[in-house]
Parts: sequence; structure tokens; C-alpha cells
Amino acid sequence: MRIVTPLASFATPFVLLSALAASAAHAAEWTMATPYGDASFHTQNTREFAEDVANATDGELTITVHSGGSLVAHGEIKPSVRRGTIDAGEVFLSVLSNDDPIFEVDTLPGVAGSYDDAYALWQATKPIISEKFAAEGLMPLYAVAWPAQGIYTGEALTDPTQFEGLRVRAPNINTQRFVTNLGGSPTETEESDIPTAFSTGRVDAMITSSSTGNAMTAWDYVDYYTDANLWLPKNIVFINQRSFDRLDESTQQALLDAAARAEERGWQQSREDNQASLAALEENGIEVSTPNEAVAAALQSAGDTLYQDWLSRADDEAETVLETYRQQRPSETNGE
Repeated sequence: MRIVTPLASFATPFVLLSALAASAAHAAEWTMATPYGDASFHTQNTREFAEDVANATDGELTITVHSGGSLVAHGEIKPSVRRGTIDAGEVFLSVLSNDDPIFEVDTLPGVAGSYDDAYALWQATKPIISEKFAAEGLMPLYAVAWPAQGIYTGEALTDPTQFEGLRVRAPNINTQRFVTNLGGSPTETEESDIPTAFSTGRVDAMITSSSTGNAMTAWDYVDYYTDANLWLPKNIVFINQRSFDRLDESTQQALLDAAARAEERGWQQSREDNQASLAALEENGIEVSTPNEAVAAALQSAGDTLYQDWLSRADDEAETVLETYRQQRPSETNGE
């Protein structure tokens, strides 16, 4: 008797293999660039975000993070994401200040001097910043603040005249203007180049956070840190809008949910890293102090000049957003 095997029994493995191939074909593999090294809590948070996305989407979206400027230089990250050369990027928001003054609002002294204020400033400016990004085919995912910025020097900073001619590492144009207002000589230097800049005499001092000082072992080239609480600048993580639009709806939502978790986690990490980094600076021999009256007055004056300069360049919408924030910020409503 002839036995006829159902065709379905042969087709089943083929169908399964086809389904797996189709699933793999639809999986998205993104490339992301950040200028910050692996020791930075920002990079650690970004990597955790990428892992979260992969897990939440069962591998339907994977993001490979290239840290330390290894893939794209800091200044080229936003143009690369805009062109679609890479899908995602992370930058220091104020490096984009040449594009629009709103991007430098978080580097204006006195605007946001605490984490609560800095977060409120982000919420107030997020709509207009998102609008500016959208006009270039970009979509912000989240932003996280650095600890407040201070001043690293080789000698104790006790007199404003010490700024005169001082070569200061300034990572963005607004910080460069601030240094110039103090009488110093600003030098643009990426984080990864800080040790070389000091060892070759390109810079004598730097304005940055406790976190960066710790990550870059500042005690190897300076002895003093003036915790001036100048401003709490942010990093912003963003993606190419076309890359996002190619994702299915469930993957899009998983990405946005992971971004919301990364923002919440990152702000908490920043607070914790600030305390740990200040302790590390002192443990490694750096003397940490706050500005004396004379230095504080000079910093305030330079900041006031910076703010007036910003007002002269900002449009009405940016001014209105900032003024609304200042009236409603936590320190104001709490009577601080």
C-alpha cells in the first residue's frame, strides 16, 4: 500500500524558516555616537538605554553605542544624524548655540542653580527645542543634566585678576564668552583631549563639572576646584525622524518608554555622581572650595554680561519661555 505523506509536514520547517528570515529582515539595527568616554555616567546611562530598548523590543531594535568620539567627532554628530549617516546621537546641548540661542539657555549663570530648577528649565524649553530639532528632521528623546559647573585651576583662585590671560578650557561658545568676560583666554577642547591640553600647556584651567574632573583624573594636572555652581548644562539624545518613522508602532512606543526611563535614571545618576565625584576629587588631593566674595562678584558680573548678550540674540519666543520659567521655577516658588 502506498503511503502519502501530507504536504504540510514538509512545508512546516520551510514556513518556520521563512518566518524567522522575515523577522530578521524587519529588525532594525541603529548606530549611535556620543563624544563622552565610558567612564562618564552619561555614557553608562546611554548604554543602559540601548540595552533597555533591545530587551523591550525582543531584539526588533538594537542600538550600537560608539563612545568617546570614536565614530563621529562631537561637532559632526548632529549633522550626521540629520543626514541619516547614523541614526542617533548624543551631544552637549549648548554646542548647538550657533544654530539658535535657545540651545545655550542652560549655560546662562543664575538661570538654574539647582537640579530642580534645571529640570524645570528643561521642561519649559523642551517644546521649543523639539520644534527646532523637528525642522531639521530630528527628534529629541531625552536630556540629562551634568552637575553644576566649577573652575579647575593649578593655584588657589582667590583674586579675579587671576583670570587675566588665563588659558581656560571652554567646551562651547557660551562658556568661551564667559571666560572672555572674565578676562581669560578660552580654548575649545573636547573632553577626551583634556589631559593632552594640560600636558602640552594649551590650557591652564578648565570650567567643567565635578563629574568630568573625576572621570578625567583632574588631580593629575590641577590642584584646586572652585565649586562655583555656575550652571547645570545638559546632554541631549536625539534620533533621525525617518529612522523612527520606519519602526512599527509597538517598537516606537517601546523606544519612547525606554527614553523616559533613561531621562529619569540619568538625572538621579547625575545627582549621585556629583557627590561621589566631589569626594573623589578631595580623596585624590584636590582642594575643593566655594568662591570668595571677590571672585563670586566677578563671576556674577561676567554672567550678567553673558545674559544681556543672550537677550540681544534671542527671539521673542525664547525670551517669553525663559521669563515664564523664571517666574515659576521651584527656587522662586519656594522662596529661595
